[in-house]
Amino acid sequence: MKKVTGIGGVFFKCKDAAKMREWYKVHLGFDTTNYGANFSWRDEENPEKYGSTQWSPFDEKTSYFEPSKKDFMINYRVENLEFLHKELSDAGVTILDKIESYDYGKFLHILDPEGNKIELWEPSENS
Repeated sequence: MKKVTGIGGVFFKCKDAAKMREWYKVHLGFDTTNYGANFSWRDEENPEKYGSTQWSPFDEKTSYFEPSKKDFMINYRVENLEFLHKELSDAGVTILDKIESYDYGKFLHILDPEGNKIELWEPSENS
């Protein structure tokens, strides 16, 4: 069984998120919204299936990356988050919260050995 299936998003802190989104829009052609930019793609093994990767600048004072002190966080796309949660827990990995479900998927946050916060995302069928 695959665990991580790809990068779901790249999130980073900056002094002025709105200015950063605009710079990337003007100079690199990102199609930005208040949440950043969403890049759509097709699954290599099943080209009928679409996926996406989110790019999002956050305000430098955000608490969303805590307890990590780093200026970035990576979101990994996963399969079967409940099973992975149990495996990680059994292996002693630091799990920061409970699985949360939204219409666009399920999320869980963990820490790697150096204290980097990682967001695990099991996309819904439409994401």
